[in-house]
Amino acid sequence: MDRTRLHTLLARESAEAERRNPRSREAYARADHLFGRVPMTWMNKTAGAFPRYLEGARGARISDIDGHEYIDFCLGDTGAMAGHSPAAVTEAVHHRYAGLGGATAMLPTEDAEWVGAELTRRFGLARWSFSLTATDANRWAIRLARAVTGRPKILVNSYCYHGSVDESLIVVGPDGHGAARPGNVGAPCDVTLTSRVAEFNDLAGLERELAQGDVAAVLMEPALTNIGIVLPDPGYLAGVRELTSRYGTLLINDETHTFSAGPGGCTAAWDLEPDLLTIGKAIGGGIPAGAYGLSAGLADRLLSRADLDLVDMGGVGGTLAGNALSVAAMRATLEHVLTDEAFARMNKLSERFEAGVQAGIDAHRLPWSVSRLGARTEYRFTSPAPRTGTESAAAADPELEDFLHLYLANRGILLTPFHNMALMCPDTTEQDVDTHTEVFAAALAELAG
Repeated sequence: MDRTRLHTLLARESAEAERRNPRSREAYARADHLFGRVPMTWMNKTAGAFPRYLEGARGARISDIDGHEYIDFCLGDTGAMAGHSPAAVTEAVHHRYAGLGGATAMLPTEDAEWVGAELTRRFGLARWSFSLTATDANRWAIRLARAVTGRPKILVNSYCYHGSVDESLIVVGPDGHGAARPGNVGAPCDVTLTSRVAEFNDLAGLERELAQGDVAAVLMEPALTNIGIVLPDPGYLAGVRELTSRYGTLLINDETHTFSAGPGGCTAAWDLEPDLLTIGKAIGGGIPAGAYGLSAGLADRLLSRADLDLVDMGGVGGTLAGNALSVAAMRATLEHVLTDEAFARMNKLSERFEAGVQAGIDAHRLPWSVSRLGARTEYRFTSPAPRTGTESAAAADPELEDFLHLYLANRGILLTPFHNMALMCPDTTEQDVDTHTEVFAAALAELAG
């Protein structure tokens, strides 16, 4: 890679982004009353000097306040995997909120049992409870795991992603031991007091940590996603299940991003048997929603414990969790939008996207790799594809990522801004994918000079 050429191209695309988006630039400059000038500080994690401001979004398209339309492969970093404002969810939310009335009443609705039954059909877990985010679902699952096992620690994979869960912000350090993940803000304590860590695809490392006898649960994605897609080696996930069972440790599958693997995520696609499962984002069609499921045996163990307060002060709920509006959105999304048939089409589009990226890589003999997880595809600047989160983190190239993201955005294509992830939704088309293939190839040609 000619870094001088990369820097020249990056400066050109940065200047073009500023020229094309004066209203977004001005809106950002005026946002004096927002912490970090954005509604949520991670919105500053974007290529260029400022974020584009949303005007509207439908299906697989986003428009900004400067009048540009984009093919959206970011899809709210999975939150809009159903597409933006799908008609069935829009109708269900309008009916619940404007027609029937009521969103936050502290009363259940019949929709909730339908959603629970459908989640059981898809993922296999027998009992379900709701949250507003996957982060909360993970936090509550962790508390239940500690309560039922009497053990204090949670084990995660290095460079995993489970939202802002404190216990998950640990990585394998250079000495092979657990260390705080770089960038962790305001940690309540040394993360090694609450957590253990092992590399993804490292069964020996996992067993070494579980053998200490203090791990309540392994919280893991069946494939790492937020550090680039890292797929499991053959036999790895079966090994995780065997080891957790042997050492009396619960297994929690976080399917929030790996839901892209199919209607029942990796759990159904790969015939996995976790004790708990957490999910969020996509199941609400863009409306805040999350859920966690428990096996029948684990649910019965917990509910039989008279010493556990699961109603009032147990730390496993919130006033808005399971509210009528988010439950209505979940039902509409699962019943009418992210259906088995929709996933089949999305997966084929993702295969087409992967082939287009691979063709570009091959044409220039780049030492890059591309991985796919159902409807989700991602490329990394290394080959072969990383097997661990630490390897994948080491392959990052922020300047190269910024150039590619800006080049695509300036030509009407959005990827997830903090990594090279492209997600398909039910409204994505073959032409959308082919447009990316063409523009991506043009970007690589410019890099090659």
